[in-house]
Amino acid sequence: MAVEEEGLRVFQSVKIKIGEAKNIPPYPGPNRMRDCYCTVNLDQEEVFRTKIIEKSLCPFYGEDFYCEIPRSFRHLSFYIFDRDVFRRDSSIGKVAVKKEDLQRYHGKDTWFPLRHVSADSEVQGKVHIELRLSEVITDSGVVCHKLATRVLECQGLPIVNGQCDPYAAVSLLGPSRSEAKKTKVKRKTNNPQFDETFYFEVTRPLSHTKRQFDVEEEGVDKLALRVDLWNASNLKFGDEFLGGVRVPLRALGQAGVHDAWYFLQPRDNGGKPVKVDELGSLRLNIVYTEDHVFPSDHYGPLRDLMLTSANVKPVSASAAHILGEVCREKQEAAIPLVRLFLHYGNILPFLSAVAHAEVNRTQDPNTIFRGNSLTSKCIDETMKLAGNHYLQVTLRSMIDEICTDHKPCEIDPVKLKESENLETNRENLRQYVDRIFNMITTSGVRCPTVMCDIFFSLRESAATRFEVDQDVRYTAVSSFIFLRFFAPAILSPNLFQLRPHHPDPATSRTLTLISKTIQTLGSLAKSKSASFKETYMAAFYDYFNEQKYGDAVKNFLDLISSSGRWNQKSIETPIMLKEGFMIKRAQGRNRFGMKNFKKRWFRLTNHEFTYHKTKGEGALCRIPIENILAVERLEEESFKMKNMSPWMFQMFQVIQPERALYIQANNCVEARDWIDILTKVSQCNRKRLSTYHPSAYLNGHWLCCKMSADTEPGCTPCTGGLPANIQLDVDGDREAERIYCLFSTYMDKLVNMQEACGSRSVYDGPEQEEYSCFLIDDPRETYKTLRVIISSVQTLEQQHTKYKRDMFRKTKIGSQDHPIGDKSFQCYIHQQSESSTYSI
Repeated sequence: MAVEEEGLRVFQSVKIKIGEAKNIPPYPGPNRMRDCYCTVNLDQEEVFRTKIIEKSLCPFYGEDFYCEIPRSFRHLSFYIFDRDVFRRDSSIGKVAVKKEDLQRYHGKDTWFPLRHVSADSEVQGKVHIELRLSEVITDSGVVCHKLATRVLECQGLPIVNGQCDPYAAVSLLGPSRSEAKKTKVKRKTNNPQFDETFYFEVTRPLSHTKRQFDVEEEGVDKLALRVDLWNASNLKFGDEFLGGVRVPLRALGQAGVHDAWYFLQPRDNGGKPVKVDELGSLRLNIVYTEDHVFPSDHYGPLRDLMLTSANVKPVSASAAHILGEVCREKQEAAIPLVRLFLHYGNILPFLSAVAHAEVNRTQDPNTIFRGNSLTSKCIDETMKLAGNHYLQVTLRSMIDEICTDHKPCEIDPVKLKESENLETNRENLRQYVDRIFNMITTSGVRCPTVMCDIFFSLRESAATRFEVDQDVRYTAVSSFIFLRFFAPAILSPNLFQLRPHHPDPATSRTLTLISKTIQTLGSLAKSKSASFKETYMAAFYDYFNEQKYGDAVKNFLDLISSSGRWNQKSIETPIMLKEGFMIKRAQGRNRFGMKNFKKRWFRLTNHEFTYHKTKGEGALCRIPIENILAVERLEEESFKMKNMSPWMFQMFQVIQPERALYIQANNCVEARDWIDILTKVSQCNRKRLSTYHPSAYLNGHWLCCKMSADTEPGCTPCTGGLPANIQLDVDGDREAERIYCLFSTYMDKLVNMQEACGSRSVYDGPEQEEYSCFLIDDPRETYKTLRVIISSVQTLEQQHTKYKRDMFRKTKIGSQDHPIGDKSFQCYIHQQSESSTYSI
């Protein structure tokens, strides 16, 4: 979620790896083990919870969590809870990392000591206070001072036990003060509007008439106002402390007025020492990102430079490839690059270019796309983004069944439990593998178009480079779809949104065995058994040595790597994609009525679209895939059939060169499926239409535009873009900002790469070691690109610096956006005041 700041949007996100806890104190009973889970909290608001690890004092979670942070926060907190036999949850300890300290732990595995959880330290929210000191003349004519304290409102108070009924207690603190006053309780709100004013006597007259003794005047500098927020409770345990602030009266200054927002603070512990080591520790890896995104025109030069990368010759001299060279890890560069290219529809040319270059550098076809190159990481990221829905519909039901049923599948005799039978376990595992294998190999038609286009490009590059090896066209694709997509998703379903949490150890072991088998089945290796180090896996794989498995893999790979540029000759065997009964309009008739609608059996393969009188009979009509010019819905007004409700009218048209075939599906879901599949297999036909008629040609004219010629061009643009099952929420400007940040972070490497280009241009001898890490095919072209990159980054850096300076000048500490006590913001100001713009 973005926060708008005068044309600039601020995005916050956090990616967390929750590793393990160790040395948690034992349960104080006969059973010393605990059932523990961990939560992630923004301040006190829980945003994620791990699974429960039973009977352990050193629980391993191994869970990942990512979220966009939609609001301001002060602490990123982690709580360890124990669930007892009565299913009651009690907190064991917590880790609270201040927002300003997050960068200190960025991307590092860190052990944090667990601290005690105290109600007095659990605070969040802010309060708006107004103070006014005024002189008051008593009846006797003596001047004294009174403090008017106005508690206006609070925001973001925590919800305690499902409720928040807050009130404020206001006290004036001093050497001899004990007076306190309270606001009314505001029910069921964590953003209470109090707007109550309290008066305190600050100085007293020297002669007190009733008690007849002198009282020294108290110094205002010795006094302070305290405002505590409480949650009114009906329980016998009393009210809960929500946080408080202490305002020294010297804040009033000469004017005697003070109006400010304050962050609520915890109560101090009275100087008592805090024990830190007795609760154990928690291993975390935290990556917190804050993106300050300018309006789109600021990124024009850098964005255009990235998007034209596919046209640069050689591609290694392009800006996108250079980003991959200078980043510490290729994954850093791949994430924003893929999202940017997907957003602007340029992903295929870029991936084709870098893949083609990598294939040409590969010497052995057996190692094709096996390294962690920029190509591999970018394709991985594309599959993860574009293929999420595909994974869900293909694997989710089966993964859910495996995680729910807990069937024993261990086939390693050493790990077998006494109560388990090896043959039963093998059969359980074999059935799981068989079902998942069939789900995958029959899912080709659902594979997202953008993935199919990429696979086609990989296949063509590999086949051209290694003409002698007939299997390389398959291994180039299987190295991604099986090894980097399906197998990892089966192995760690929580990382691919197939399960909410990491599976338990027994289920995880089952998924590991399935994943290894599926990976080997998809690899089309010459010697399958030899690919297993474990003899029990080699023996298990004998179940799958039949030719039908290899044929199924090849048919599947043919399908998903051919639909992008549909080449009928590349797949000799027709693959059935979809079939079923539908109703068609009879063709070639002038008169039209119910008798012209016929129920027919439709069948779609990768070669042709046909219909038959009944299932199994010969085709009455054949439409080659290359003859399908468009597939579009038909307006309901086109045909009026008796006894048909408007919402039942699910008609679409398959447009051919001579005429259109009008078809009515049984329901809206089936109509959508047929349209999606027919569109997909035909979308790259050379003669596809750009416009169509949304209504029928009937009684000598088009019902939509009233034109009389049946050959008249369409009056409505054809639907286009990504298929409906790929919906990417990508902000192009945010990705451009991330790319700028990466280039800025690795500016030293950009300069070194520039020097390496200059060195190679004038000296062709042994390479200096500091330059050898860069892939530079053309020093001159690479140097030109680097010069533009550095210039664009410096321009953006200057714009960021100017914005920050302007923001700091306008910022008022104590405002609603920057309350007093905002150490994160104060730390940020201090860092920015000490930093200067990087210059070359």
